[in-house]
Amino acid sequence: MITIYHNPRCTKSREGLHNIEKSKKPFQVRNYYTNLFTETELIDVLHKLDIKPIELVRTKEKIWIDNFKNKAVTDEEIIAALLIYPQLIERPIIVFGKKAVIARPLEKIKKLNL
Repeated sequence: MITIYHNPRCTKSREGLHNIEKSKKPFQVRNYYTNLFTETELIDVLHKLDIKPIELVRTKEKIWIDNFKNKAVTDEEIIAALLIYPQLIERPIIVFGKKAVIARPLEKIKKLNL
């Protein structure tokens, strides 16, 4: 099953969803604004993405700039921030099996061999 962690207000996220719909494969949509990540889920996604927490952060968001920019933050503190402020999470995230990609650009979806 394909899962797309989706923000319906984001153009790139909507494009990612459209791409998944075209695949004709079963998928589920998870709006992570209304159905928030748990800490365990977020850590699992980070492992599937094979990235550090900071690589999932939208560092140009005002919340990040005002509260975290130029501060020494640990991975645990970044994860906590992502759980509190889901708008900081880069999107869309597409998970298939044990792998995941941040579909920016959309061509990254091909890495999942859907």
